[in-house]
Amino acid sequence: MHEEMLTIATGDASVSALLLAPPDARACYVLAHGAGAGMTHPFMAACAQGLAARGIATLRYQFPYMERGSRRPDAPGVAHAAVRAAVAEATQRLPELPLFAGGKSFGGRMTSQAQAASPLPGVRGLAFLGFPLHPAGKPSDERAAHLSDVEVPMLFLQGSRDELASLDLLEPVVARLGAKATLTVFDDADHSFHVPARSGRKDAQVLAEVLDMLAGWLARHA
Repeated sequence: MHEEMLTIATGDASVSALLLAPPDARACYVLAHGAGAGMTHPFMAACAQGLAARGIATLRYQFPYMERGSRRPDAPGVAHAAVRAAVAEATQRLPELPLFAGGKSFGGRMTSQAQAASPLPGVRGLAFLGFPLHPAGKPSDERAAHLSDVEVPMLFLQGSRDELASLDLLEPVVARLGAKATLTVFDDADHSFHVPARSGRKDAQVLAEVLDMLAGWLARHA
């Protein structure tokens, strides 16, 4: 399936983006990358292709620091501006589709922060592929404080071995958010949804389960 390369203005800069829209799309998911790898990382590409096969369009994009080739993530305000620009681009490109946003790790958290600060126009829900609740080895739930200001439905897809989201902390966070939040845990998966050989499963199987859950949730809220 053909991906369309785009350029999105984000205020003082511009970033690259990739739009993948199957003919039978039921919704569009604005998909942000994690802190250490950009929109063309194999995980991101596999998510986009897998969602397209499940009838979900995606617009994935670079944060400005990744576009420049820097390893240091943008300040929140800069990242939030990129999220808003990407959402606006998706709205313009696919105005007929219900719109959702989120992403992998850092990208999901920047999206939720932007939504909490001021609702993203037209976005019906947020979906997180490994929400980074805390740095590895430093358990805390401070990064979740803003989630109480998010008024749209939220989906948390997490590995049970995720070192950036202890379930002992994440489960109470999701419980406090009430009916607007859903948590699905994938046994033996880490922050990248990798599973060890002893689990008896392959990474591709786990990713298929993740995308099935995500596509189903998006369709129900569309």
